[in-house]
Amino acid sequence: MTTTPDDSPEVDSNPKPNPDPGLVPGSSPGPGPGPDSGLDPDRPPAPPALSAEQIASGVRSRTLRAVDVVAAALERIRRADPVLCAFIEVWGEEALERAGEVDARVGGGEGALLPLAGVPIGVKGRHGLRTAGPLLAAGCVAVGATSVPGPGTPWQTWGLGRYGRTVNPWRHDRTPGGSSAGSAAAVAAGLVPLATGSDGAGSVRIPAAWCGVVGLKVTNGRLPSTDRTGLMTPGVLARCVGDVAAYWGAMSAVYRGTARAGGPDGTIGSVGGIGPSGGIDSDGNIGPYGYGRPDNDARPPGTYDPPTAVWSPDLGFDSPDPAIVTVAHSAAVRLAESGALRLTHPDTPLRLDDPAPAWLALRTPGADPAPARRIRAANDGRLDALFAGAELLLTPTAPTSPHGHEGPGERYSTALTWAFNLSGHPAISIPAGFDPDGCPVGLQLVAARGAESLLLRVAGAAERHIGLDI
Repeated sequence: MTTTPDDSPEVDSNPKPNPDPGLVPGSSPGPGPGPDSGLDPDRPPAPPALSAEQIASGVRSRTLRAVDVVAAALERIRRADPVLCAFIEVWGEEALERAGEVDARVGGGEGALLPLAGVPIGVKGRHGLRTAGPLLAAGCVAVGATSVPGPGTPWQTWGLGRYGRTVNPWRHDRTPGGSSAGSAAAVAAGLVPLATGSDGAGSVRIPAAWCGVVGLKVTNGRLPSTDRTGLMTPGVLARCVGDVAAYWGAMSAVYRGTARAGGPDGTIGSVGGIGPSGGIDSDGNIGPYGYGRPDNDARPPGTYDPPTAVWSPDLGFDSPDPAIVTVAHSAAVRLAESGALRLTHPDTPLRLDDPAPAWLALRTPGADPAPARRIRAANDGRLDALFAGAELLLTPTAPTSPHGHEGPGERYSTALTWAFNLSGHPAISIPAGFDPDGCPVGLQLVAARGAESLLLRVAGAAERHIGLDI
């Protein structure tokens, strides 16, 4: 099998594909100085300067109105989406009504109950509202359903929006990745500050890497999922780590009691919530205004002890493109030089078994589960040994640059991500730089199960100290 596997049950069959499977009308194939919103190239609007945290703070303080923020997001979508094709549906009237309700609640003194007041978000696919409940309860306003892969291909690293194939905002002749394609494109182009995704083999992390944004896959079982295999978990894409942390704070506050059923990935304990001031609570979880700290961290606030990290270019079995490895490794070295982490070298290099046979067996009804159990058990043992001596594992997020709209060819885009859907570990992709073609490259950080706060802490340090944001 030579194509990227199906990472998402969310496949859209209603939009009409563009007759040209490559570029959409009016798009430009070349890289530019930044992500292209798809508008007039002579007057490209910059992505909105306000993060989700800043929007929420402004709405709660009544220096911004949610209605105005959402109306501006809808206007950006109206102007840009005919080229980007990032949305399947746009819910303009409903979103403005919801924003008015948020303003009314803030005016009635309920702002403290809305840590994400007035933040416009995209939700993955037509059924994305099913998993966005905690975000809506926190004050977010869903403006539309973002694109997911359409029918007709066995590979899922693309999206089909209302007007055609979803394009990468950095290069319109390339895919944004998938299956959270529209969410990544919408965030990268500045249409919304935050969008939801789901990750069963890399469907949040790969598009995050290829679109130059931040993408978090949480520990399997910490948030509810309808995937019968247990491989898929909810996730989020945003332009900054603080907004990802705000997502995690809102979600973990609601699902503090969610636990993974016992099995090969181990059992996950309870999930904490947002502290009274919106910051870091006693369980090390994240509120809307800060980055996380490890559980049982007794250090004074503001101190930072760099965690130990192991670099692996290939997880012991893959052959990623050398140019991608160079960019990602350079980012890892810069992280170490900045003091965000300490690179260590294990006595035995990490060598995982290729997870492809196990992943495919779990996703294939009637397949023999024995190979999946063997591969999962072997890799779990090796990862447990690694995390016994180090706190983080660093890899390139994807082994290649974003492919064209014709497909991935002979490569698995998921080669470096789906091992952690099998093992259940949380992982985050952060921007690492650019490949020789001007396309973004991601650096993947993986931590022990349940250590989302550590990932956010290190990603936040990277963003602050060495500017890994693109």
